[in-house]
Amino acid sequence: MMHEREGALLIRRMEEQDAQAFTDGEIAQGWHADIAKYLTRLSDQAAGKCVSLTALWDEQPAGYVNVYWTCRSGPFAGQGIPVIVDFGVLEKYRRRGIGSRLMDAAERIAAERSDRVCLGVGLHSGYGSAQRLYVKRGYVPDGSGVWYRDRPGVPYGEVANDDDLVLFLLKPLPGRDAP
Repeated sequence: MMHEREGALLIRRMEEQDAQAFTDGEIAQGWHADIAKYLTRLSDQAAGKCVSLTALWDEQPAGYVNVYWTCRSGPFAGQGIPVIVDFGVLEKYRRRGIGSRLMDAAERIAAERSDRVCLGVGLHSGYGSAQRLYVKRGYVPDGSGVWYRDRPGVPYGEVANDDDLVLFLLKPLPGRDAP
C-alpha cells in the first residue's frame, strides 16, 4: 500500500470511509456531490482498473485523484495512455500544496506503465485552479479541440459550458520523451 508523508500531509490509497468524507465536504462547500462517484472509484481500484489516492491533512481527507490505466474516451481512447480522472482538493485545504503533491504521486503512478499521461479539464471558471495547475505542470492541449459529452466538438456547433465540456491535455512524463 502506498503511503507518502510530508509534514501534515499524508497521501495514501483511497479507502471506503473517504467516500463519505469527500461527499460531505463537497456538499458543505456547495457542490453537487454524490457518494456513488467515490464508490465507483473504489470498486475500479479493487478491480485493478485504477489507483485512487486520498490526501489527508492533519488526518482529515482533503483531496483526491485517480489514475486509470487507459483512457476510455476522448482522443486517447484505447491507446494505453494512463489518464488522470477526477482530481480535487476541498476548498478549505487549498493553497497548501496538496494538489501539487497529489499530481506528483499520480504522475509517478502513470510512469509505471507509460511515458505519457493525459487528462481532460473542464472549461468553465470552476476549473480555473486546475487549468492553471495543469499548464504550470507542463500539460498541453492535444490539438483535437474541445470535447462535449465524450464527442469532439463540431466547429461552430453549440455546446453548454458545463462539466461535460472539456479540453484534453497530454504530458510527457519526467525523464521521458513522448513519441
